[in-house]
Amino acid sequence: MTADALERLTVVAAGFHTLVVDRGRPRPRRLGGPVGGAADRRALALGNALVDNDADAASLEINLAGPTLRSSGRVAAVVFGAPFRLTSDRQLLTAGTTFTLEAGETLHVHGTADGMRAYLCVRGGLRTPLVLGSRSALAPLADGDELLCITGAIKPRFLRRQFVGDDEPHLLHALDGAQSDWFRLDELYGPEFRVGTESNRMGLRLAGTPLTVPGREMISEPVCPGTVQVTREGRCIVLGVDGQTIGGYPKIAQVVAADLDKLAQLRPGAAVRFRRVGPDEAEALYRARREELHEWLTRLRTAARSD
Repeated sequence: MTADALERLTVVAAGFHTLVVDRGRPRPRRLGGPVGGAADRRALALGNALVDNDADAASLEINLAGPTLRSSGRVAAVVFGAPFRLTSDRQLLTAGTTFTLEAGETLHVHGTADGMRAYLCVRGGLRTPLVLGSRSALAPLADGDELLCITGAIKPRFLRRQFVGDDEPHLLHALDGAQSDWFRLDELYGPEFRVGTESNRMGLRLAGTPLTVPGREMISEPVCPGTVQVTREGRCIVLGVDGQTIGGYPKIAQVVAADLDKLAQLRPGAAVRFRRVGPDEAEALYRARREELHEWLTRLRTAARSD
């Protein structure tokens, strides 16, 4: 068996915090490390399925303003997630539709008016080093970096979807947190909040009417992506995939697993509301979301392998 021929994607311009990601590192959380990896795992999985990869194959996470890349040879690829504008010096490109880069071709990933992140997936995945069982980068791309991937071509296929999933304000379903009885829950469930400009992959800082803060202290406790903490000023922080493993702020709520990918696409200024749910509804939402994703992955992989 011969080894796959490799091509290089040279980073001409890195864009805004462009990262190599897969599904991250859940096991090292016991050592204090964040999960990391793709902020929108659903978009990563669907993009990878379009190019016939495993769901967690290493790809580029593009944030608000994307990179410019030059290919050394034929590379099968897609940009999936937020509808970023794409241009090339050789062909017309659309986010969500697969394409083949040719030798010397330059791909420009510009901005998006909707959502926050997308994933550049290449057939075979990016061949970056494994660190603690993951190819997810510990630092963003820099100009001049080179990414290895296998040679390949692909027929056009596409998947379109409404992006964040509902009109603003975006709805986040949440369970009661460990310290929910410290707060007036009507101050969280009902009012509208806005995603602050200080938000990042560690968490979303929400702007809005401050919550009433109880006059009590607590020791630090475990937290995870989706945990809603309340600061001493009454501001809410929703933790993301790069969030810490323990925190000392009280936890008023926990965004359900079915809505975690939605957090990744809430850009600064986006309006959000929280809706209180119980464990049974949270589980039903998760199952429905998982079954829908499984159906799409099956369809896309069947189509890819019938070419």
